[in-house]
Amino acid sequence: MQTAFAPFLAVLAAYLLGSVPFAMISSKIFGLADPRSYGSGNPGATNVLRSGNKKAALLTLVGDALKGWLAVFAAQQAGFSDSVVGLVALAVFFGHLFPVFLKFRGGKGVATAAGVLFALDPLLGLAVLGTWLFVAFAFRYSSLAAVLAAALAPVYQVLMHGGDGRTLVVGILALALIGKHWQNLQRLLAGQESRIGSKKKR
Repeated sequence: MQTAFAPFLAVLAAYLLGSVPFAMISSKIFGLADPRSYGSGNPGATNVLRSGNKKAALLTLVGDALKGWLAVFAAQQAGFSDSVVGLVALAVFFGHLFPVFLKFRGGKGVATAAGVLFALDPLLGLAVLGTWLFVAFAFRYSSLAAVLAAALAPVYQVLMHGGDGRTLVVGILALALIGKHWQNLQRLLAGQESRIGSKKKR
């Protein structure tokens, strides 16, 4: 039976789970340098890929996505209200962006947001993932793919479900993702953004 503190504990646990830095974990497992020391300095899968180790990048991607999915799925299975599930979704996502274990300097949240969306609605997750894959393969820019997929996520949500309670959550995720990619957008406009798979040192 849920207590009055259960929602608070669920949100706190989601934040801590989101704070787990899989980029750092996978880098240590594969004996790589700290991902914050090269490339974009971002502790995420795309930057880990710049190390040349695809397995480490894949582990980072799967881990970051899985923690987003797991937090929301666990809250749903626990029988929390849609409002609490929405707060859990935001907590795990912002935990990745501002992780307590990395002095609140985390990744950009693309994989974690994808995991959250898949847990909220698999069809919505597939639509957003499909958008990311299309743009990424067509233009070879992870940041451009992330921004366009994020911008379209609320549109897909409204088209599929109208303005239900999840729309606000999806909208906040989208705005935060676009905000985290602001510098990438500036580099894209200047023709200085690195492409997927490129090796670039700081």
